[in-house]
Amino acid sequence: MSVKEKTALVTGAGSPSGIGWATAVALAEEGARVVATDVDGPADGSGSSGERGIDRLVGEIQFRGGQAIAVPVDITDRQQMRRCLDLAARSFGPVDILVNNAATISGAKPFLDITDEEWDLSYRVNLKGTADFCQEVLPGMIDRGAGVIVNVASTGGLGAEAGFGAYTATKHAVVGITKTIAAEFGRSGIRCNAVCPGFVATDMHQQATRRLAEEAGMTIEEMGPRRYAAVAMGRPADPVEIAAVIRFLAGDAASYLTGAAIPVSGGTPVGL
Repeated sequence: MSVKEKTALVTGAGSPSGIGWATAVALAEEGARVVATDVDGPADGSGSSGERGIDRLVGEIQFRGGQAIAVPVDITDRQQMRRCLDLAARSFGPVDILVNNAATISGAKPFLDITDEEWDLSYRVNLKGTADFCQEVLPGMIDRGAGVIVNVASTGGLGAEAGFGAYTATKHAVVGITKTIAAEFGRSGIRCNAVCPGFVATDMHQQATRRLAEEAGMTIEEMGPRRYAAVAMGRPADPVEIAAVIRFLAGDAASYLTGAAIPVSGGTPVGL
């Protein structure tokens, strides 16, 4: 896949059940030097004291013989981004591959119930955090005449599902940013694509399913099959299935692919 000895930075990589974790492992297995980032917190997401998720991830990669470092980063803070990129450069060299995976489902509720605070958080994490990291890495990529950015959007960035207004709006914007970067920097040797997962068996997906189940007066076990009824493959994705597509986009096998928003959804309709 030609990511060997490339420096790959993956945001939102601290959850063992997440797309970021699976992506970091997949890139490391292909020989990339991984910079794993997430907000500073424990692996289980409980908010209690304990080992950080990204530290566990790095330990797993190193146990398998790969190279990785853990850097806590709040993607709403540019200064933290810059410190992260400085540390990455000192440890492995400048970032060749950026995977913007960190996200929030803040405001996952009926449209009229979304608060100003939920709109703001969704914007700052899903949209501006992604755009800011792109702006921070692009000048170096331009100077080197090469670079790959993969933004994790959603089928919610291609259509809409009722009850996810803030998430849907910001993921549509992520697709727009992706296409803009591809259009502006293709002649500089930079490729930028978006992966648009449907249902994926992550903690975030479980959280959304729990909320929908509560609203419908159902159990999570009852709500799951209802959500997957329209999925051609009849199930959610495993995070490693999304990571495999990201790994492909990061490598030279995708050398003529840019500006795409690729649904990786098992045939999930994207809605309106």
